[in-house]
Parts: sequence; structure tokens; C-alpha cells
Amino acid sequence: MPQDSCFTSLLFALQDVPYGDFTHKLIPTLSRERIIGVRLPALRKEAKNLAKQQPEAVALFLNSLPHYYHEENLLHGFLIEQVKAFDQAIAYTEAFLPYIDNWAVCDTFSPKLFLKHPKETYTHILQWLKSSQPYTIRYGIGLLLSNYLDDYFESEMLSLVASIQSDEYYVNMMIAWYLATALAKQYEATLPLIQSQTLSPFVQNKTIQKARESRRISEEVKDFLLQYKLPTL
Repeated sequence: MPQDSCFTSLLFALQDVPYGDFTHKLIPTLSRERIIGVRLPALRKEAKNLAKQQPEAVALFLNSLPHYYHEENLLHGFLIEQVKAFDQAIAYTEAFLPYIDNWAVCDTFSPKLFLKHPKETYTHILQWLKSSQPYTIRYGIGLLLSNYLDDYFESEMLSLVASIQSDEYYVNMMIAWYLATALAKQYEATLPLIQSQTLSPFVQNKTIQKARESRRISEEVKDFLLQYKLPTL
């Protein structure tokens, strides 16, 4: 049996078994026994309450890795979002990233502090993109997607993401998601990359697919992109 964390019983009190079954279908890489079944709004609400009411227990939890249950990892991320000091939020994030083992945890936490400190956060993203751990890489790309495709965009970011070589499905999917979003937000900078056809066939074609599914891209551009699809084996 896994060792209970200080918040395990609280999570089981919020359990929704059918929702746990649904979650398992979305995250087939995770065993069903590790999923309690707690909806994200309830987890976010608990994170806010715990940060205010039990700061000592929260600190203990954030320093007690690894966790066993999926929802413990989700709660961990949401508690990091409640941290008020940037340096501490970064430290907690860097300690947590090696223990993320699925896309759902990876994609659901993003401290607002990172938006307020874009230059400092970017230096950490550069390191995360070089990681050997797929979800650390995915997390870094995800932050570039959410925080750096508008006011803080730099063309070097496109090159950094495009240069990532990985056999990991969840890394390549995030690269494609990033590039498709870049086509919507930074079209002039991104199009030459697609036209160069230097990405792997999977990433190239998935980027075009996601761009064509986007409501932010015109029908004319969607049709134009089709000519840059690559043949696959």
C-alpha cells in the first residue's frame, strides 16, 4: 500500500469514482489504482483553502516527493500556484518536474508568478528544454506556448522548439501544438519554418493538422498549408 500523504484522506473525501474511470481513459499510461477521481475545480478550490488555512501542512506536502496518487500530483501543482514568492515557486517547480509522469499533470499547472517574471522564468525554460525527461521538456514548451507567443515572443524561441529531437509522443505533440499556435499568433515568423520542411514528418504534419483545426486561422491559410505536408512511412 502507498504511504498516505497528509492530504490523502481529504482527496478521498472528494472522490468521484465514475470521474476516475473517465480520467483513466484519458491517461492510459497511468494505472487505474493510482487515480482517486477528483474533479479539477474541486482540487483548485482545496489548494486555495489549504494554502490559506494550513501553510505548514502545505510546506510538508510540497517537500514530500514522490506522491503515489494522480490527484496528489495535481494538488501539488495547484499548491505551487499559490506560492507568493517567485524564487520559491521556481524551486518547488524544479523539484516537482522530475516526478511528473503524465500529460495531464504537466499541462494543468502554471504559476501566474511566471508571467510576472518572464525573463527570469525564460532562463529556467532554456534548461528544461535540454532535459532528458519528457515531461520536463513538455512543461517548458507549454510555458513558451502560454506565456511567450504574444508580448514576449522572440523568433529564437521557434528555433529552440523546432530543434528539439525526441522519440517521445507527448513531447512531439506539444511541439506541434506550440507551432500550430505560433502560426495563429506569429504567422510571418512561423511560416518559413513550415515551408522549410525540416521538422520530422510527424511534427510537420501534426502541426499542419492542428493549424487546420484552429478557428484562429483563415480557411485560405489552412488550404495553403496543405502543400507542406510530408510523406510518412
